[in-house]
Amino acid sequence: MQIEVTINNKKTSLEIENDELLADTLRAIGLLSLRKGCDTSSCGLCTVWIDGKPTLSCSTLSFRVHGKSITTIEGVPKEAEEFARVLGAEGADQCGFCSPGFIMTVLAMKNELKNPTEEEIKHYLTGNLCRCTGYMGQLRAVKKYLGVA
Repeated sequence: MQIEVTINNKKTSLEIENDELLADTLRAIGLLSLRKGCDTSSCGLCTVWIDGKPTLSCSTLSFRVHGKSITTIEGVPKEAEEFARVLGAEGADQCGFCSPGFIMTVLAMKNELKNPTEEEIKHYLTGNLCRCTGYMGQLRAVKKYLGVA
């Protein structure tokens, strides 16, 4: 099956299988920052934006994105680098395996929520798992980046 999508602001045609997951499709075309970690749609590693909204690509069938715009971390390098610097400065970036999905979620939160409370931040980040940190450094970094610290 062929689909037409815009990936990181570039229109493209992709040949996919009927049951192919978006995470697999994107990795197959070289977007390797996108990761799969749980196979249960609960870790957030595979987060991309579909039409600007954070979405778990490991539980999205590729045919569902026909005609839509997909953004991966490769499509927002300046913003991702800016937040990654804050994350590192707060000592919250350790192995980095979860970072691309986490960063995509935080950038979406910045676009969506204005002046969020700590509780709203925690709620928005639910489902982004990290095995290295205790989350406090990540929370400090998010609050600093959003200017609500």
